[in-house]
Amino acid sequence: MPEDIDKMADLSPEDQDRLARTGLEVDMKNRSGSFFQVDQEIKEIASLQEGIEVHSLADALRKYDWLSDYLWKAVPKDKDKYTRYVAEQEDPRGFVVIARENSRSVYPLQACLFLAKTSVQHVHNIVIAEKGAELHIISGCASASYTKKGSHIGVTECYVGEGAHVTSTMIHNWGEEISVFPRSASIVQENGVFLSNYICMQPVRRIEMAPIARLEGKNSVGRFNSIVIAPPGSYLDLGSVAQLSAEGASAELMTRAITTGGHIISRGLIEGQTRRTKGHIECKGLILKDGTIHAIPEIKGEVVDTELSHEAAVGKIAREEIEYLMSRGLDEEVATATIIRGFLDVRIDGLPGVLQDQIDAAIDAAEKAGF
Repeated sequence: MPEDIDKMADLSPEDQDRLARTGLEVDMKNRSGSFFQVDQEIKEIASLQEGIEVHSLADALRKYDWLSDYLWKAVPKDKDKYTRYVAEQEDPRGFVVIARENSRSVYPLQACLFLAKTSVQHVHNIVIAEKGAELHIISGCASASYTKKGSHIGVTECYVGEGAHVTSTMIHNWGEEISVFPRSASIVQENGVFLSNYICMQPVRRIEMAPIARLEGKNSVGRFNSIVIAPPGSYLDLGSVAQLSAEGASAELMTRAITTGGHIISRGLIEGQTRRTKGHIECKGLILKDGTIHAIPEIKGEVVDTELSHEAAVGKIAREEIEYLMSRGLDEEVATATIIRGFLDVRIDGLPGVLQDQIDAAIDAAEKAGF
Protein backbone atom coordinates (compact mmCIF):
# COMPACT_ATOMS: atom_id res chain seq x y z
CA MET A 1 0.00 0.00 0.00
CA PRO A 2 1.44 3.42 -0.89
CA GLU A 3 2.66 5.44 2.10
CA ASP A 4 1.00 8.68 0.96
CA ILE A 5 -2.57 7.57 1.63
CA ASP A 6 -4.00 10.02 4.16
CA LYS A 7 -7.67 9.89 3.20
CA MET A 8 -10.13 7.71 1.32
CA ALA A 9 -9.70 9.78 -1.84
CA ASP A 10 -6.05 8.65 -2.01
CA LEU A 11 -7.00 5.01 -2.48
CA SER A 12 -6.82 3.38 -5.89
CA PRO A 13 -10.01 3.41 -7.99
CA GLU A 14 -10.35 -0.32 -7.37
CA ASP A 15 -10.20 0.08 -3.59
CA GLN A 16 -12.49 3.11 -3.68
CA ASP A 17 -14.98 0.87 -5.45
CA ARG A 18 -14.58 -1.75 -2.71
CA LEU A 19 -15.44 0.91 -0.14
CA ALA A 20 -18.39 2.14 -2.18
CA ARG A 21 -19.78 -1.41 -1.98
CA THR A 22 -19.85 -1.02 1.80
CA GLY A 23 -21.97 2.13 1.63
CA LEU A 24 -19.16 4.66 2.06
CA GLU A 25 -18.91 7.92 0.13
CA VAL A 26 -15.38 9.13 -0.59
CA ASP A 27 -16.55 12.73 -1.09
CA MET A 28 -18.83 12.63 2.00
CA LYS A 29 -21.51 14.47 0.03
CA ASN A 30 -24.37 12.98 2.03
CA ARG A 31 -22.61 12.31 5.32
CA SER A 32 -22.57 14.10 8.67
CA GLY A 33 -19.05 12.97 9.51
CA SER A 34 -16.39 10.38 8.80
CA PHE A 35 -13.77 8.17 10.43
CA PHE A 36 -11.15 6.35 8.34
CA GLN A 37 -8.68 3.85 9.79
CA VAL A 38 -6.18 1.84 7.71
CA ASP A 39 -4.71 -1.10 9.63
CA GLN A 40 -3.76 0.59 12.94
CA GLU A 41 -3.34 4.09 11.53
CA ILE A 42 -6.15 6.64 11.85
CA LYS A 43 -6.08 8.61 8.61
CA GLU A 44 -9.14 10.84 8.66
CA ILE A 45 -11.64 12.21 11.18
CA ALA A 46 -14.36 14.68 10.27
CA SER A 47 -17.42 15.96 12.12
CA LEU A 48 -19.69 18.04 9.91
CA GLN A 49 -22.81 18.50 12.01
CA GLU A 50 -23.37 20.42 15.21
CA GLY A 51 -24.11 18.15 18.14
CA ILE A 52 -22.42 15.09 16.59
CA GLU A 53 -18.84 14.49 17.74
CA VAL A 54 -16.31 12.12 16.20
CA HIS A 55 -13.02 11.31 17.93
CA SER A 56 -10.38 8.64 17.99
CA LEU A 57 -10.67 6.51 21.13
CA ALA A 58 -7.31 7.71 22.46
CA ASP A 59 -8.17 11.40 21.96
CA ALA A 60 -11.63 11.00 23.47
CA LEU A 61 -10.23 9.32 26.59
CA ARG A 62 -7.79 12.20 27.03
CA LYS A 63 -10.50 14.82 26.47
CA TYR A 64 -13.28 13.34 28.62
CA ASP A 65 -12.47 11.81 32.00
CA TRP A 66 -16.01 10.43 32.26
CA LEU A 67 -15.62 8.32 29.11
CA SER A 68 -13.68 5.67 31.01
CA ASP A 69 -16.98 4.79 32.74
CA TYR A 70 -18.26 3.54 29.37
CA LEU A 71 -15.16 1.50 28.56
CA TRP A 72 -15.82 -2.25 28.83
CA LYS A 73 -19.23 -1.66 30.43
CA ALA A 74 -21.39 -3.17 27.68
CA VAL A 75 -18.81 -5.71 26.50
CA PRO A 76 -16.80 -7.43 29.28
CA LYS A 77 -13.08 -7.36 28.55
CA ASP A 78 -12.82 -11.03 29.58
CA LYS A 79 -15.72 -12.18 27.38
CA ASP A 80 -13.39 -14.32 25.23
CA LYS A 81 -9.88 -14.42 23.79
CA TYR A 82 -10.71 -11.73 21.23
CA THR A 83 -11.92 -9.14 23.75
CA ARG A 84 -8.94 -9.94 25.95
CA TYR A 85 -6.64 -9.34 22.98
CA VAL A 86 -8.14 -5.89 22.39
CA ALA A 87 -8.08 -5.03 26.10
CA GLU A 88 -4.37 -5.89 26.32
CA GLN A 89 -3.36 -3.39 23.63
CA GLU A 90 -1.37 -0.47 25.02
CA ASP A 91 -2.31 1.83 22.13
CA PRO A 92 -6.06 1.40 21.58
CA ARG A 93 -7.47 2.35 18.19
CA GLY A 94 -11.02 2.90 17.02
CA PHE A 95 -13.60 5.68 17.12
CA VAL A 96 -15.88 7.40 19.60
CA VAL A 97 -19.11 8.98 18.37
CA ILE A 98 -21.17 11.16 20.70
CA ALA A 99 -24.61 12.47 19.73
CA ARG A 100 -25.39 15.21 22.21
CA GLU A 101 -28.81 15.62 23.85
CA ASN A 102 -31.64 16.16 21.34
CA SER A 103 -29.25 16.32 18.37
CA ARG A 104 -30.40 14.87 15.04
CA SER A 105 -28.14 13.54 12.31
CA VAL A 106 -29.55 14.76 8.99
CA TYR A 107 -27.22 12.43 7.09
CA PRO A 108 -25.55 9.26 8.38
CA LEU A 109 -22.07 9.34 9.79
CA GLN A 110 -19.67 6.90 8.12
CA ALA A 111 -16.88 4.86 9.69
CA CYS A 112 -14.40 2.95 7.53
CA LEU A 113 -12.17 0.21 8.93
CA PHE A 114 -9.80 -0.84 6.14
CA LEU A 115 -7.41 -3.79 6.30
CA ALA A 116 -4.37 -3.39 4.04
CA LYS A 117 -1.01 -4.74 5.22
CA THR A 118 -1.21 -5.70 8.88
CA SER A 119 -1.93 -9.31 9.85
CA VAL A 120 -4.41 -8.29 12.58
CA GLN A 121 -6.44 -5.09 12.78
CA HIS A 122 -7.96 -4.38 16.19
CA VAL A 123 -10.37 -1.60 17.13
CA HIS A 124 -12.45 -0.55 20.12
CA ASN A 125 -15.39 1.71 19.26
CA ILE A 126 -17.81 3.54 21.54
CA VAL A 127 -21.10 5.11 20.44
CA ILE A 128 -23.09 7.31 22.83
CA ALA A 129 -26.50 8.78 21.99
CA GLU A 130 -27.60 11.11 24.76
CA LYS A 131 -31.22 11.75 25.76
CA GLY A 132 -33.47 12.41 22.76
CA ALA A 133 -30.66 12.17 20.19
CA GLU A 134 -31.00 10.52 16.79
CA LEU A 135 -27.91 9.01 15.18
CA HIS A 136 -27.36 6.98 12.01
CA ILE A 137 -24.04 5.26 11.37
CA ILE A 138 -22.78 3.36 8.33
CA SER A 139 -19.81 1.14 9.18
CA GLY A 140 -18.02 0.02 6.04
CA CYS A 141 -15.48 -2.72 6.71
CA ALA A 142 -13.27 -3.94 3.87
CA SER A 143 -9.87 -5.27 2.89
CA ALA A 144 -7.71 -3.93 0.09
CA SER A 145 -7.85 -5.56 -3.33
CA TYR A 146 -4.29 -6.84 -2.89
CA THR A 147 -4.73 -8.13 0.69
CA LYS A 148 -4.93 -11.91 0.68
CA LYS A 149 -4.86 -12.86 4.36
CA GLY A 150 -5.54 -11.18 7.68
CA SER A 151 -7.88 -10.80 10.64
CA HIS A 152 -10.10 -8.05 12.01
CA ILE A 153 -11.09 -7.95 15.68
CA GLY A 154 -13.57 -5.23 16.56
CA VAL A 155 -15.19 -4.35 19.88
CA THR A 156 -18.11 -1.91 19.74
CA GLU A 157 -20.09 -0.62 22.71
CA CYS A 158 -23.24 1.40 22.08
CA TYR A 159 -25.17 3.37 24.69
CA VAL A 160 -28.67 4.57 23.75
CA GLY A 161 -30.01 7.16 26.15
CA GLU A 162 -33.59 7.91 27.16
CA GLY A 163 -35.73 8.50 24.08
CA ALA A 164 -32.69 8.27 21.79
CA HIS A 165 -32.63 6.44 18.45
CA VAL A 166 -29.54 4.76 16.99
CA THR A 167 -29.40 3.02 13.62
CA SER A 168 -26.24 1.07 12.85
CA THR A 169 -25.77 -0.31 9.34
CA MET A 170 -22.68 -2.47 8.88
CA ILE A 171 -21.69 -3.71 5.42
CA HIS A 172 -18.74 -6.08 5.01
CA ASN A 173 -16.58 -6.54 1.90
CA TRP A 174 -13.63 -8.64 2.99
CA GLY A 175 -11.35 -10.95 1.03
CA GLU A 176 -11.58 -14.71 0.63
CA GLU A 177 -8.87 -15.40 3.24
CA ILE A 178 -9.89 -12.80 5.85
CA SER A 179 -11.26 -13.82 9.27
CA VAL A 180 -13.45 -11.39 11.21
CA PHE A 181 -14.43 -11.37 14.88
CA PRO A 182 -16.76 -8.50 15.87
CA ARG A 183 -17.78 -8.30 19.52
CA SER A 184 -20.50 -5.75 20.21
CA ALA A 185 -23.23 -4.91 22.69
CA SER A 186 -25.76 -2.13 23.21
CA ILE A 187 -27.47 -0.85 26.33
CA VAL A 188 -30.82 0.83 25.64
CA GLN A 189 -32.59 3.09 28.14
CA GLU A 190 -36.27 4.08 28.51
CA ASN A 191 -38.07 4.67 25.19
CA GLY A 192 -34.77 4.22 23.37
CA VAL A 193 -34.51 2.44 20.01
CA PHE A 194 -31.54 0.48 18.67
CA LEU A 195 -31.74 -0.75 15.07
CA SER A 196 -28.91 -2.89 13.70
CA ASN A 197 -28.55 -3.87 10.04
CA TYR A 198 -25.82 -6.27 8.93
CA ILE A 199 -24.98 -7.06 5.30
CA CYS A 200 -22.36 -9.52 4.03
CA MET A 201 -22.66 -10.75 0.45
CA GLN A 202 -19.01 -11.10 -0.56
CA PRO A 203 -16.58 -14.00 0.01
CA VAL A 204 -14.83 -14.16 3.40
CA ARG A 205 -12.99 -16.96 5.16
CA ARG A 206 -14.73 -16.78 8.54
CA ILE A 207 -16.99 -14.46 10.51
CA GLU A 208 -18.03 -15.05 14.12
CA MET A 209 -20.36 -12.53 15.73
CA ALA A 210 -23.35 -12.36 18.07
CA PRO A 211 -24.21 -8.75 19.01
CA ILE A 212 -26.25 -8.21 22.16
CA ALA A 213 -28.97 -5.64 22.89
CA ARG A 214 -29.65 -5.16 26.58
CA LEU A 215 -33.04 -3.47 26.75
CA GLU A 216 -32.86 -2.03 30.25
CA GLY A 217 -35.29 0.88 29.91
CA LYS A 218 -39.08 0.83 29.95
CA ASN A 219 -40.58 0.53 26.43
CA SER A 220 -37.14 0.21 24.84
CA VAL A 221 -36.84 -1.42 21.41
CA GLY A 222 -34.15 -3.53 19.75
CA ARG A 223 -34.17 -4.80 16.16
CA PHE A 224 -31.56 -6.83 14.30
CA ASN A 225 -31.72 -7.39 10.54
CA SER A 226 -29.12 -9.57 8.79
CA ILE A 227 -28.76 -10.30 5.08
CA VAL A 228 -25.94 -12.71 4.22
CA ILE A 229 -24.66 -14.87 1.37
CA ALA A 230 -22.06 -17.63 1.85
CA PRO A 231 -20.20 -18.74 -1.30
CA PRO A 232 -17.93 -21.83 -1.28
CA GLY A 233 -15.17 -21.49 1.31
CA SER A 234 -17.04 -19.03 3.54
CA TYR A 235 -17.99 -19.91 7.11
CA LEU A 236 -20.45 -17.53 8.77
CA ASP A 237 -21.38 -18.08 12.43
CA LEU A 238 -23.80 -15.23 13.03
CA GLY A 239 -26.31 -14.45 15.71
CA SER A 240 -28.00 -11.76 17.74
CA VAL A 241 -29.23 -11.62 21.31
CA ALA A 242 -31.91 -9.45 22.91
CA GLN A 243 -32.33 -9.32 26.67
CA LEU A 244 -35.70 -7.86 27.67
CA SER A 245 -35.21 -6.69 31.25
CA ALA A 246 -37.68 -3.77 31.47
CA GLU A 247 -41.46 -3.55 31.18
CA GLY A 248 -42.70 -2.86 27.67
CA ALA A 249 -39.38 -3.80 26.05
CA SER A 250 -39.62 -5.49 22.65
CA ALA A 251 -37.25 -7.04 20.13
CA GLU A 252 -37.23 -8.44 16.59
CA LEU A 253 -34.46 -10.56 15.10
CA MET A 254 -34.68 -11.11 11.33
CA THR A 255 -32.27 -13.02 9.07
CA ARG A 256 -32.21 -13.73 5.34
CA ALA A 257 -29.47 -16.23 4.49
CA ILE A 258 -28.36 -17.76 1.19
CA THR A 259 -25.69 -20.38 0.64
CA THR A 260 -24.14 -21.05 -2.74
CA GLY A 261 -21.78 -23.62 -1.23
CA GLY A 262 -20.67 -22.05 2.06
CA HIS A 263 -21.60 -22.73 5.68
CA ILE A 264 -23.99 -20.53 7.66
CA ILE A 265 -24.98 -20.86 11.30
CA SER A 266 -27.80 -18.44 12.05
CA ARG A 267 -28.35 -18.02 15.78
CA GLY A 268 -30.92 -15.95 17.60
CA LEU A 269 -31.82 -15.63 21.26
CA ILE A 270 -34.47 -13.52 22.99
CA GLU A 271 -34.76 -13.60 26.77
CA GLY A 272 -37.98 -12.32 28.31
CA GLN A 273 -36.77 -11.43 31.79
CA THR A 274 -39.66 -9.29 33.01
CA ARG A 275 -43.38 -8.74 32.46
CA ARG A 276 -45.05 -7.02 29.48
CA THR A 277 -42.25 -7.88 27.06
CA LYS A 278 -42.44 -9.13 23.49
CA GLY A 279 -40.00 -10.67 21.06
CA HIS A 280 -39.93 -12.47 17.72
CA ILE A 281 -37.23 -14.27 15.72
CA GLU A 282 -37.49 -14.95 12.00
CA CYS A 283 -34.87 -16.83 9.98
CA LYS A 284 -35.33 -17.78 6.34
CA GLY A 285 -32.67 -19.51 4.29
CA LEU A 286 -32.21 -20.51 0.66
CA ILE A 287 -29.83 -23.28 -0.43
CA LEU A 288 -28.97 -22.50 -4.06
CA LYS A 289 -26.06 -24.96 -4.27
CA ASP A 290 -25.00 -27.69 -1.87
CA GLY A 291 -23.96 -25.98 1.35
CA THR A 292 -25.19 -25.65 4.92
CA ILE A 293 -27.63 -23.37 6.69
CA HIS A 294 -28.10 -24.23 10.35
CA ALA A 295 -30.79 -22.11 11.99
CA ILE A 296 -30.79 -22.02 15.80
CA PRO A 297 -33.58 -19.74 17.09
CA GLU A 298 -34.02 -19.70 20.87
CA ILE A 299 -36.60 -18.03 23.07
CA LYS A 300 -36.38 -18.03 26.85
CA GLY A 301 -39.25 -16.81 28.98
CA GLU A 302 -38.65 -16.26 32.69
CA VAL A 303 -41.92 -14.62 33.80
CA VAL A 304 -45.65 -15.09 33.19
CA ASP A 305 -46.34 -11.99 31.12
CA THR A 306 -43.80 -12.28 28.31
CA GLU A 307 -44.71 -13.11 24.69
CA LEU A 308 -41.96 -14.69 22.62
CA SER A 309 -42.10 -16.49 19.28
CA HIS A 310 -39.85 -17.75 16.51
CA GLU A 311 -40.04 -19.19 13.02
CA ALA A 312 -37.37 -20.67 10.80
CA ALA A 313 -37.43 -22.10 7.28
CA VAL A 314 -34.64 -23.44 5.09
CA GLY A 315 -35.07 -24.81 1.59
CA LYS A 316 -34.80 -24.25 -2.12
CA ILE A 317 -36.61 -22.02 -4.59
CA ALA A 318 -39.96 -23.58 -5.43
CA ARG A 319 -40.07 -24.80 -9.01
CA GLU A 320 -43.60 -23.49 -9.46
CA GLU A 321 -42.40 -19.96 -8.66
CA ILE A 322 -39.81 -20.15 -11.44
CA GLU A 323 -42.32 -21.63 -13.87
CA TYR A 324 -44.84 -18.90 -13.07
CA LEU A 325 -42.36 -16.16 -13.96
CA MET A 326 -41.26 -18.07 -17.06
CA SER A 327 -44.89 -18.19 -18.16
CA ARG A 328 -44.81 -14.38 -18.02
CA GLY A 329 -41.94 -14.22 -20.49
CA LEU A 330 -38.81 -14.44 -18.32
CA ASP A 331 -36.14 -17.01 -19.05
CA GLU A 332 -35.16 -19.38 -16.23
CA GLU A 333 -32.00 -17.49 -15.22
CA VAL A 334 -33.77 -14.14 -14.98
CA ALA A 335 -36.73 -15.73 -13.17
CA THR A 336 -34.40 -17.29 -10.59
CA ALA A 337 -32.53 -14.00 -10.06
CA THR A 338 -35.84 -12.17 -9.62
CA ILE A 339 -36.96 -14.58 -6.90
CA ILE A 340 -33.63 -14.30 -5.08
CA ARG A 341 -33.79 -10.52 -5.29
CA GLY A 342 -37.27 -10.54 -3.77
CA PHE A 343 -36.09 -12.87 -0.99
CA LEU A 344 -33.28 -10.49 -0.02
CA ASP A 345 -35.13 -7.22 -0.64
CA VAL A 346 -36.55 -6.67 2.83
CA ARG A 347 -38.12 -3.33 3.70
CA ILE A 348 -36.99 -2.34 7.18
CA ASP A 349 -39.44 -0.28 9.22
CA GLY A 350 -38.05 3.00 10.47
CA LEU A 351 -34.94 2.90 8.28
CA PRO A 352 -34.02 6.26 6.71
CA GLY A 353 -34.18 6.28 2.92
CA VAL A 354 -30.46 6.92 2.50
CA LEU A 355 -29.65 3.77 4.51
CA GLN A 356 -32.18 1.66 2.63
CA ASP A 357 -30.49 2.87 -0.56
CA GLN A 358 -27.14 1.52 0.68
CA ILE A 359 -28.68 -1.88 1.45
CA ASP A 360 -30.32 -1.93 -1.99
CA ALA A 361 -26.96 -1.08 -3.58
CA ALA A 362 -25.30 -4.01 -1.79
CA ILE A 363 -28.00 -6.35 -3.09
CA ASP A 364 -27.56 -4.89 -6.59
CA ALA A 365 -23.82 -5.61 -6.45
CA ALA A 366 -24.43 -9.20 -5.36
CA GLU A 367 -26.98 -9.68 -8.13
CA LYS A 368 -24.56 -8.40 -10.78
CA ALA A 369 -21.94 -10.82 -9.48
CA GLY A 370 -24.43 -13.66 -9.88
CA PHE A 371 -25.10 -13.98 -6.14
